[in-house]
Amino acid sequence: MSDLSNYRKSYEKQVLIETEVDQNPMMQFRHWFCEVEDFGGIEEVNAMTVSSIGLDGFPKARVVLLKSYDENGFVFFTNYNSEKGKAILANPQLCLSFFWPSMERQVIIKGIAKKVSDQQSDNYFDSRPLGSRLGAMVSNQSQVISSYEELVQALKTLEDTAVEGEVKRPKHWGGFCVEPVSIEFWQGRPNRLHDRIRYTLTEDQLDWKIERLAP
Repeated sequence: MSDLSNYRKSYEKQVLIETEVDQNPMMQFRHWFCEVEDFGGIEEVNAMTVSSIGLDGFPKARVVLLKSYDENGFVFFTNYNSEKGKAILANPQLCLSFFWPSMERQVIIKGIAKKVSDQQSDNYFDSRPLGSRLGAMVSNQSQVISSYEELVQALKTLEDTAVEGEVKRPKHWGGFCVEPVSIEFWQGRPNRLHDRIRYTLTEDQLDWKIERLAP
């Protein structure tokens, strides 16, 4: 057995205080996101873990890229026919999490996923490089395939016939917007007495309750 008990680190870079956070969690997220981006040390600051409950009843987490966020929620794109897509459509209650070690921070979001509009999915798909668009078209995401070469050949065949302006989004590919019901901000502190500030949407969905949690 590998003993990892000596893997320890003291978190001492920042503090998180209730009186200093924004009353709106999306504005607090924007503030943290921009700070982490400016601080550096993370190659993809928009990388997040999406956790869902699969059709087999097991939870599953995977890293995807956040593509936009606003007052409505957090948006990412995927193949709706993939394992992930089917799981989300069957049970849209998701957890998103960001880990930014360069600033000793985490954000944990619980929310409800909904498909974005066809127009929003079209706009994002059209903005992608041609190779990424063609890759999305040839990959039956999550399905068993015989070899990697099978994918490469399928992509080459499509490249030989594709016309830039005529490559349109497949109907089974698009975005989800996760509308948050709670957002927790975690700031590492010394002696494992970490700061945890949680925003919870009120029952009337008009405001946010802010609470400090024990680490």
